[in-house]
Amino acid sequence: MDERNVAWFEELRRADVPRVGGKNASLGEMVANLATCGIKVPPGFAITADAYRQFIETNGLTLTLSRTLADLADGKVTLAEAGDTIRRAILRGEWPEETARTIRRAYAELNSRAGLTDVDVAVRSSATAEDLPDASFAGQQETFLNVRGERALLDACRRCYASLFTDRAISYRQAKGFDHLKVALSVGVQRMVRSDLGGAGVMFSIDTETGFEKIVLINAAWGLGENVVQGTVDPDEYEVFKPLLRDPKFSPIVGKKRGGKGFKMIYTSGSEQPTRNVPTSKAERACFVLSNAEILTLARWACVIEEHYGQPMDIEWAKDGHTDEIFIVQARPETVESRKEPGAVKTYRVTKTGRQLASGVSIGEAVAAGAVCVIESPHEMDRFVDGAILVTRTTDPDWVPLMRRASAIVTDYGGRTSHAAIVSRELGLPAIVGAGNATHVLHDEQNVTVSCAEGREGFVYEGTAEYEVEEINFDSIPTTRIKVMLNLANPAAAFRWWRLPADGVGLARMEFVVGNHIKIHPMALVRYDTLKDEDAKRTIAEMTAGYEPRTEYFVDRLARGLGRIAAVQYPHPVIVRMSDFKTNEYANLIGGSEFEPKEENPMLGFRGASRYYSARYQEGFALECQAIRRLRNDMGFDNVVVMIPFCRSTKEADRVLQVMEENGLKRGEAGLEVYVMCEIPSNVILAKAFAHRFDGFSIGSNDLTQLTLGVDRDSVELAGLFDEEDDALRWMIERVIAEAHTAGVHIGLCGQAPSDHPEFAGFLVECGIDSMSVSPDSFIAVKRRVAAAEKTAQSVPTI
Repeated sequence: MDERNVAWFEELRRADVPRVGGKNASLGEMVANLATCGIKVPPGFAITADAYRQFIETNGLTLTLSRTLADLADGKVTLAEAGDTIRRAILRGEWPEETARTIRRAYAELNSRAGLTDVDVAVRSSATAEDLPDASFAGQQETFLNVRGERALLDACRRCYASLFTDRAISYRQAKGFDHLKVALSVGVQRMVRSDLGGAGVMFSIDTETGFEKIVLINAAWGLGENVVQGTVDPDEYEVFKPLLRDPKFSPIVGKKRGGKGFKMIYTSGSEQPTRNVPTSKAERACFVLSNAEILTLARWACVIEEHYGQPMDIEWAKDGHTDEIFIVQARPETVESRKEPGAVKTYRVTKTGRQLASGVSIGEAVAAGAVCVIESPHEMDRFVDGAILVTRTTDPDWVPLMRRASAIVTDYGGRTSHAAIVSRELGLPAIVGAGNATHVLHDEQNVTVSCAEGREGFVYEGTAEYEVEEINFDSIPTTRIKVMLNLANPAAAFRWWRLPADGVGLARMEFVVGNHIKIHPMALVRYDTLKDEDAKRTIAEMTAGYEPRTEYFVDRLARGLGRIAAVQYPHPVIVRMSDFKTNEYANLIGGSEFEPKEENPMLGFRGASRYYSARYQEGFALECQAIRRLRNDMGFDNVVVMIPFCRSTKEADRVLQVMEENGLKRGEAGLEVYVMCEIPSNVILAKAFAHRFDGFSIGSNDLTQLTLGVDRDSVELAGLFDEEDDALRWMIERVIAEAHTAGVHIGLCGQAPSDHPEFAGFLVECGIDSMSVSPDSFIAVKRRVAAAEKTAQSVPTI
């Protein structure tokens, strides 16, 4: 066999990019080095770049290429005319006899190894300049699937050569500064995985939106993976926390979102078109493509591949529906988030918006405002106005020249690994994908704001929103003796803050996760069969489809939502406050009105600790405990500390601790620490007694102010009397800090007072508080204030 023209994957290494391109060199690298780690790659061979050069030379195409490209550069022909001329010339070309013979022999050998005749293969383009550090070349050349037989194989290879000169590929190389004539094409011929009968998708060994390096992101859909790559289907999305994967007893899946998966790509037979899309069944749409075990296997493989290459990776995988085996079919360097400078980051904060018009998956973290331009096809690009917001159903590589001219992008379909998402990241544009109906609800010349600054969900707002932009330089953040922690509540936005050098999470509000991530009252799940509200019952049935029993919906989503928050600061402590809704807030949850009493003053009513042992809510609290147990024991987040809110007396504390123990959360067991909120005067008065029952305090300055001064914190008329710096409050705080230190337990404060009042941070430093916990956007300011106060305290002479 002519070694210049064909090389088997097992003979290749990553240094062979000039010979076989990035994709094929990477496949060879994995086959040779990672098979012993259990990673499976479908067998195959590469047709080298030399074979491409021989094809071009034998058919006398060099002159055609150089003349046509020169005419394009001089403006004598359009991009479309140049591309069409070159592709037609290549497709008319004949194979050099020796090259064709070598390819046929390699295909026969692949048949022999498989024990089949005319084995199905995927024929993938692999450009010698692709996947370089500053250019992903993603999707610029073609892939042909379900190719069978020698003649079809040779024809597919020729079409791969022609795809080196599609309009989008020419445009992309021009933008990146590559010489067209110096880029050659290798072709990978790889045995097909029958993912048309199983599933396929893409995964990244880094969070693609925030650059959080401890996450593996996996997208999955039924059928062939092209729909996921092209963004024409809404896939499942899974997120796995890498550091805890090392221990096989943990299942650190912190994100699991079921996509719509409305159709799938399958093979066809007896047709010129080898694949087609067909609707998925109701059962396929209702369940996840991958089991938890398969998710964890893929995530571990991503970690192995990343470690081997020494950089974050973009990986395609496929699951064979016949054998249930999973294979890696491509791996290349991730070229956007992994190359960002870690020293500084821009943060956007939306302060005032118009009406919400559409929403979807948020890509990037920026905000952009402008006029809408709805485009159905890249053929309409002449109608697009530079700087407008591009709104379309979906994109593919043909759209790239148009996408470069937009200020933001909104698509009806796609997930975080779709073409629109990948290109938007590379271009640095905010984008919302999978918006569903954006092309219907938005219209040309409509002024809107695209906001990707509010977490995993992005929003399109009517008009021009008001927002602030701040550049954070992490090198300027001082170190402090007192721990400065974060208040986090929204799992969707948690990963945005991973770069902040915080000392943990001082307050993770469970009720926010319940209200925004779960939305169903836990007792409505416990007592589903006896619910009287038929509308709520139907809604709950739809939302909990696939969960058995229905209460698993609450436990699973609560554990994973809190897991996203715990992952951001692992292994630093993450203090999770058990639910602290008031009855009127609980009643607003789906199915909640049947389980909540009507109260004149919910702020002082049936809230916090009093609910946990009450017959009204004890079964709901058991679900909360089950979620915490799963979070710590099964997922592996033993950095989670539990905190009890609004605990009025030591007798109540004893009852709550007993109920927790009955639900598998015993203080001290498996390192479990339990804190209590200090937000009622009785917590200060009996601080010594509370300290014997709990491992720490967290001062809730809002409620403590309200109950010490007798001022309703929500009263407009009394707003001037609500003062967290009042002398009475200072006495309370100073007293409880001293009592906590005497008892040897941790004490911190979670609230905005240190953010809003610089001198208050100094007061807390003087009192010797152990930690302060603030909102992420206040973190740097508070950190600087604490550092200044500590410096002042050190400079004061002692007598």
